[in-house]
Amino acid sequence: MRKWHRWLSIFFGIFILWIAITGVLSQVAVLWPSGAAAEQVTASPPPGFVCPEGWRCMPPRPQGGMRSLVGLFHHLHSGESFGLVGTVISVLSGLALVFFSFSGIWLYVQMWRFRSKRALAPRWFWK
Repeated sequence: MRKWHRWLSIFFGIFILWIAITGVLSQVAVLWPSGAAAEQVTASPPPGFVCPEGWRCMPPRPQGGMRSLVGLFHHLHSGESFGLVGTVISVLSGLALVFFSFSGIWLYVQMWRFRSKRALAPRWFWK
């Protein structure tokens, strides 16, 4: 298990890091204030905007600045920008992340058992 964990992490580590960075950037782009456009969100609805009966409507968010990059970050995050190959690598990277989670826990439990069998002091982290 350790050998698989090590070799797969060398390949998929780069893609998982890419997915993590583009995911964070897409969330930052949504939350990033855009100066005067940020005040428009709390302003009254634009002229001609009609809210249906019984609904609590908010005016549409302005699409300038960082917010306009959300679509780009999503396509980079999902691998769609690189075609079918990018999407397949993105899905495989997600599956690899699940594998790393379970195999990492499994390796930790094995090391914990090994230490307890050798009568070494059980610790959460060891050197």
